[in-house]
Amino acid sequence: MKLVFATHNDHKLKEVQQLLPKSIELLSLKDIECFDEIPETGDTLEENAKIKADYVTQTYGLDCFSDDTGLLVDALNGAPGVYSARYAGEQKNAGDNMSKLLTELEGATDRSAHFKTVVHLNLQGENFTFDGIVEGEITTELHGKGGFGYDPIFKPNGYDKTFGELPSETKNAISHRGRAIQKLVQFLKKKAT
Repeated sequence: MKLVFATHNDHKLKEVQQLLPKSIELLSLKDIECFDEIPETGDTLEENAKIKADYVTQTYGLDCFSDDTGLLVDALNGAPGVYSARYAGEQKNAGDNMSKLLTELEGATDRSAHFKTVVHLNLQGENFTFDGIVEGEITTELHGKGGFGYDPIFKPNGYDKTFGELPSETKNAISHRGRAIQKLVQFLKKKAT
């Protein structure tokens, strides 16, 4: 089975490749020579994931899945949410985003937050949605250099380390994206039988 993962993000691609069975050939946007910046104009993670998958399926005629992820901080009424990647501006810089978030949470006693990933799959003319959530809290400073995005300031519940400090195998097993992709993988395995 050939599937396009609608992303330009090599970190995400690598993370997902580790989770998919070898029987699925995973292609990136680069692999299909799609260098377009697909606009994420939705108001929700679900809408953005669908926009990206639909763009690839309609433009290239290929089965595709895409994801959108948001960090939702309770003390900020769910912000940055759908704007997580560009929280500190259109440059989409993880360091800037983390700095802005830590500044906004200075003095906050409630630092609870959760990551949510929504995966939208277009497969053989049908579409399906899978999601994954991981609860945790925002630390007061950066810890670790692993992962990407907000990983150095997000500590999942039940762990004393941030996603930036945890080994990638551990993170993939418990992360929002890992959980959503596991649901996708289980679904694809059933489809293949």
